[in-house]
Amino acid sequence: VQLQASGGGLVQAGGSLRLSCAASGRTFSSYFMGWFRQAPGKEREFVAAIIWSGGSTYYADSMKGRFTISRDNAKKTVYLQMNSLKPEDTAVYYCAAGQISPRDGKNWYRFVDYWGQGTQVTVSS
Repeated sequence: VQLQASGGGLVQAGGSLRLSCAASGRTFSSYFMGWFRQAPGKEREFVAAIIWSGGSTYYADSMKGRFTISRDNAKKTVYLQMNSLKPEDTAVYYCAAGQISPRDGKNWYRFVDYWGQGTQVTVSS
């Protein structure tokens, strides 16, 4: 599976961006796709995930209400709509996918099988 992320950029605080991640190759019904981010000097953290079959979504608490993850089945593409962006959202955002999702909706990092390249998101104050 290959993941191709796009859509990062520079935006002012309060603005919006939409990230896209296109998957190619074989996928599975239990598949999930999601986003992580990593700010300078910090660990990579979970942002959001979506289960391919059924479309259940999961978010990190700090992103709830501001970020929305969605998918286009036909295009095998997942989107991350980010609104009300804050300077602390500045990070490299990574697309990720896994063949099995965590039953408890936690510890997504442990279930990632594939990573895409990062895309830089910079929010200016």
